[in-house]
Amino acid sequence: MHCLVTGAAGYIASHTVRELLCRGATRIVAVDSLERGHRRAVEALERMAPGKVRFAQVDVRDRAALAALMREERPESVLHFAALTLVGESVRRPAAYWSCSAGGTASLLEAMREAGTERLVFSSTAATYGIPPSMPITEDTPQRPCNPYGSAKLACETMIAEEAEAARRDGRGFGAILLRYFNVAGCASDGTLGEDHDPETHLVPSALQAALGARPALEIFGTDYPTPDGTCIRDYVHVEDLASAHVDALRALRPRECRAFNVGIGHGFSVREVLDACERAVGRPIPANVAPRREGDPPELRSDPARVMRELGWTPRHRTLAPMVESAWRWMQANPRGYDDR
Repeated sequence: MHCLVTGAAGYIASHTVRELLCRGATRIVAVDSLERGHRRAVEALERMAPGKVRFAQVDVRDRAALAALMREERPESVLHFAALTLVGESVRRPAAYWSCSAGGTASLLEAMREAGTERLVFSSTAATYGIPPSMPITEDTPQRPCNPYGSAKLACETMIAEEAEAARRDGRGFGAILLRYFNVAGCASDGTLGEDHDPETHLVPSALQAALGARPALEIFGTDYPTPDGTCIRDYVHVEDLASAHVDALRALRPRECRAFNVGIGHGFSVREVLDACERAVGRPIPANVAPRREGDPPELRSDPARVMRELGWTPRHRTLAPMVESAWRWMQANPRGYDDR
């Protein structure tokens, strides 16, 4: 496998590069603007497989630079992660999210066409579904995003599907798979890679930061939801399992088709259950405060992963919170300042 990975210095993408290397990739072009990504994450991958990973600091919106890189490398496939990913920020800065997600994807598709690269796995999100009318969420659930982050990702999905339709008409071989993630947690089992966002908004690392004293307390947004313990329920998938789903998708790509899959474990955990798991991992109580509900937070989001399991043969190895939380805690203890490369 000779792959180009955009956003490769980010959390999920770096773990996916690691999985690609573990499963036989011969060369990976790791592309990242470093606006949010970490050069140290790519350096860890370079040490893991000397000579197999090439880093290129390129913004995917720079079509000329991206096309030149792709003409030089001629990758067989692209895995596209580059995006801004904070829902709250997207509400405050919608144009930035449309520029990065939709603008970056348009630039990438043009560069791929110019280079003759016709295989794409796209990092999408369950945020394209918005607040679904029922659970669990299947791939046929209506996509009605309720924030600019989800809207921009849905626009990317539409763009990619239309590129596959154009390929069918033109006789080209372009094909794509869209992976819609639910919540992601955990770190590489060997401690090489971790999760480091600024600001950190994800529940597991936020709780662990409170355990370390890096933040005063974890905020629990609402305790009066119609759930067993009153807190929101979310479907969590271990980042290593999610990375594995990308490689499975890459191997299942078919020309002139665009298929979408939900990636989750099909079971939800409440905020309090996640906090309890974090406290078990660290061995002590974690300070937490109850805060008002956040506008637009649905009581429950849970996937139906039957299609990805059936059609891609993907099976998550981790179905409980413990391995997600424990791997995240090990990395955070070893790296209390994160990658510390800003």
